[in-house]
Amino acid sequence: MVKIEDYPLSRVPQTQRVSMLSVAIVHMGMLTALDQFMLGAVLGDSMALIDAFIAIFIGSLLFGIVTFGLGFAGMREGLSGSLLARWCGFGRIGSVLIGFIVAISLLGWFGIQNAIFAHSLNFATGDKLGFVWAAALSGTLLTTLVAFGFKALRFTARIAVPLFILLVAYISITVLSGGSGQPLHEIIRLPHSGDTLSISSGITIVVGGAIVASLMTPDLTRYTQSGKHVFGITLLTIIAGEFVINGLAILIAKALNTSDVVTIMSQVAGGAGLLVVVFSTLRVNDLNLYSSSLGIINAVEGITGKKLHYPPTTLGIGIFGTLLSILGILDRFVDFLTVLGVVFPPIIGIMLVDYYILRSYRKILDESREHGTLPYETPTIGWAAIIASVIGSVIGLITDWGVPAINSLLLASLTYGLFKLVCKRS
Repeated sequence: MVKIEDYPLSRVPQTQRVSMLSVAIVHMGMLTALDQFMLGAVLGDSMALIDAFIAIFIGSLLFGIVTFGLGFAGMREGLSGSLLARWCGFGRIGSVLIGFIVAISLLGWFGIQNAIFAHSLNFATGDKLGFVWAAALSGTLLTTLVAFGFKALRFTARIAVPLFILLVAYISITVLSGGSGQPLHEIIRLPHSGDTLSISSGITIVVGGAIVASLMTPDLTRYTQSGKHVFGITLLTIIAGEFVINGLAILIAKALNTSDVVTIMSQVAGGAGLLVVVFSTLRVNDLNLYSSSLGIINAVEGITGKKLHYPPTTLGIGIFGTLLSILGILDRFVDFLTVLGVVFPPIIGIMLVDYYILRSYRKILDESREHGTLPYETPTIGWAAIIASVIGSVIGLITDWGVPAINSLLLASLTYGLFKLVCKRS
């Protein structure tokens, strides 16, 4: 069994490595969830079919390259992503800051998923609750359950993924076989009805929807046995999450003329569809809130030395996430994905440049790996990496030319390389 929380501050020994399938199932779970279906629905409702699949292809290619690169490093070193970052440019404090950014992004995902839960709850009650009260109720309930370790959530997590996959299969068969009133060849030619997204914007939100999983990939691939396994895991995740889940969602959104997941599920599958949506949001938000809380606790301890208590931290984060739902973060879903699509690529690009090209700490990584220990030398903070990340993210956000996700990754990587070159010569 692969557990992300095992070996948090050490290498995974070779004796604990597992089969490719064991890791692949967990990794695919990151991108075969409701959020990927939501992303596909947005693409289908905002782009022509060929443009949507071009965005998926290029976004998946970028995701695949950086995910394999990080995953291979995680496999080779047996280290999690946060530990790897310490010796890939960011240093101890810099890696803590990365963890903090991941925690904040998961908080945003909590707000979005809770809003979906609230819409489902409000729809099921015939709009009697109202969205605000429904969001407050669902957010408070889930936060309380996660904060105090309610064991029923584990059961929910086990059944949510297969139920969701079965629901997507049922909706796909129903809608795409002519159940929507239109045959598939007509659906393919339908124009989009939502606000138009350019291909470059589509690529960026595809990257944004998957990039946190990319950064977390070493947490899983450190359990794998070879580079071939890492490649297989990456490929399977892209096929399952990007092309199957996203692809079906694009076609379904076009057929039903909407990107609203609650409308799609209720219109085709009725109450059963809404129930699966609720189970899916519970499963995803359980992980979002748990991981976000641990990330905040670790970040505060790493920077200040003070250790926060888990229950009150989770309650505070859950309340804030619920507030994001009420304030309408779901309406800013595309903007949220765009931000993720320009903030995380610079971090990953810098780690890859440092590990594979500059090789700043490869010697001590290699020496310590032979003994199964961590390097004896740990840099405190990598200012060059942090500054380059900020520059890449800002340029990615404010420029209109090219693809923002690619712009931010390339600019941050080049800036970091130049910084290190200048510092080495001075």
